Amino acid sequence: MIRNANEKDLAPILDIYNDAIINTTAVYDYEPHTIEERIVWFREKKKDNLPVLVFEEEGKVAGFATFGPFRPRPAYQYTIEHSVYVHKNYRKKGIGTALLKEIIRIAKEQKYATLVAGIDALNEKSIKIHERLGFTHCGTIQNAGYKFDKWLSLVFYQLDLRGSKV
Repeated sequence: MIRNANEKDLAPILDIYNDAIINTTAVYDYEPHTIEERIVWFREKKKDNLPVLVFEEEGKVAGFATFGPFRPRPAYQYTIEHSVYVHKNYRKKGIGTALLKEIIRIAKEQKYATLVAGIDALNEKSIKIHERLGFTHCGTIQNAGYKFDKWLSLVFYQLDLRGSKV
């Protein structure tokens, strides 16, 4: 079941996100985040009318998704960047795809024009999911990050939502 997150979901959301920081290149960050940081993050999302969704399975948060501004300048107001994370014990069940489809639906409903994904270049599963849902490759930044004693490249994919017609 996909539903809007609430503050009770922040501990499992934090666990999922911190696991991605510690064990993967899905997040180009080094240090785990705190619950206090996650609370501020969540309240900012709510204040700005940005979705934070969870996929709940058997009463547990199995994944989460959100989106936010691509860049802070006014001309970018029709472009958003999304994030989708799935708990390591729930992967390969279609949860990430389901969350991404819901993020796309909400973004279209809110009349955004472009949805952007920044993906580690070696994350082939995420790339394939995005391509299946209509995202197209729009650029690569070679050596964009450094983690686990190696350089990481960041690929960008975008989806034309045809939402906003300025």
